Amino acid sequence: MGERAVKLDQLNREPVQGRRVLVAGLAKSGFAAADLALECGARVLIVDDADTPTNRDRATLLEALGAEVHLGEGSSAGLPTDVDLVVTSPGWRPSHPLLTQATERGIPIWSDVELAWQISSPARADGGQPWLGVTGTNGKTTTVQMLEAMLTAAGKQVALVGNIGRPVCEAVLDVEVDYDVFVLELSSFQLHYCHTLQLHSAAVLNLRPDHLEWHASFEEYGADKARIFERVTHACVYNVADPATERMVEEADVTEGARAIGFTLGLPGMSMLGVVDDLLVDRAFIPQRQSSALELAKVADVQPAAPHNVANALAAAALARSYGVPAQAVRTGLQSVELGGHRIARVAEVDGVTYVDDSKATNPAAAESSMNAFESIVWVAGGQAKGTNFDDLVTQQAPRLRGAVLLGVDRALIQQSLAQHAPQVPVIVVDRSDTGAMTEVVQAAAAMARPGDTVLLAPGCASLDMYSSYGARGEAFAAAVEELSGR
Repeated sequence: MGERAVKLDQLNREPVQGRRVLVAGLAKSGFAAADLALECGARVLIVDDADTPTNRDRATLLEALGAEVHLGEGSSAGLPTDVDLVVTSPGWRPSHPLLTQATERGIPIWSDVELAWQISSPARADGGQPWLGVTGTNGKTTTVQMLEAMLTAAGKQVALVGNIGRPVCEAVLDVEVDYDVFVLELSSFQLHYCHTLQLHSAAVLNLRPDHLEWHASFEEYGADKARIFERVTHACVYNVADPATERMVEEADVTEGARAIGFTLGLPGMSMLGVVDDLLVDRAFIPQRQSSALELAKVADVQPAAPHNVANALAAAALARSYGVPAQAVRTGLQSVELGGHRIARVAEVDGVTYVDDSKATNPAAAESSMNAFESIVWVAGGQAKGTNFDDLVTQQAPRLRGAVLLGVDRALIQQSLAQHAPQVPVIVVDRSDTGAMTEVVQAAAAMARPGDTVLLAPGCASLDMYSSYGARGEAFAAAVEELSGR
């Protein structure tokens, strides 16, 4: 307890001390939020309708620390009268009865990110330990991993937290490492309940329809993404190719002195990062930006060097440079970063056909970015569409499509878009939902493909209708390809 007591001396207990705090949800972020609130003197109640073995184990630990935990169906039906603050997990929609009751009664609702921010504020009182944030519809995880690698190459101790890896509340209490900087991947769900978050620098990579089953509208989804720029102190990074992200910067209430920094796959204007002669260059964070640019890395240093991935690298570099990372560390970071799997991952070549796993492409915009990297595709798609549609994607990508193989709960939605906007493209629908479905999908795709083609798993949909995660879906694809190749 000695080490943790020292850590707590640096924290701001006031936001929760002595208050009745209800934590909604006992997944990783909820568990970490409850632990942090307990350590800061809150009277904590946790509710979760899922009475699973994992939740029971977590409940036992939190109860030993003094929390009250209610698990099982109906646990979250009503909001107790003595609650002062609700900390909600990202998966809970604003329409959940418990959250609507809190809103009606004027009880504050925070995300775990907001809780961590308010409690850790003294650690930043001297300007230290800044937070760098990334959001957007697609590319968040890749971008923060690139940014972490650049900062590490510059000799910084980095906490990679938020929507990836560790919950931010857990890192705030970490007594093992004295972090120099926090890097946060932030979802629209987390940002929805952020009220005082003030990042050193932030990036919005893009804005396309997604998660419309959670948000009331695309406009509200965009408004939640835009929250990341509020109160930024140094740099607001936007995508020149996506005007919506620039408008977010223009409309944000930033701290005086914060700069708007663009990134582009073309020649950069002043206060931008971009590409010149196969080089990634900085025309934003150098004194001579009116007339020159600084080389940061080669496009070839980005792997894979698909256009959208180069854009991710430029966004990461903009955030790193805003924090003072030297050019050599940007290059070293890009050369050394190990990205998560199932992102344009080449699985194998069989009979002249390349098989690529981009199971992480869980919405139409991500699928389109993936498809842009190839010339002739047999497209493997389907799953949970999350309220989106595929009309624009199919219209744009029809010339690339040799064929399509569809599976998953919303396969008919994609089939309808193909029939309407690309009737010349042959389509095979796999109705199975058992574990053998992907084997049939890959065999059907192989029958359609010709030497030189790419069979691309870019589902444009979430995976939980059939698989435990997008990773499990990608692994099923890879296993089916391996079976096809006879290895």
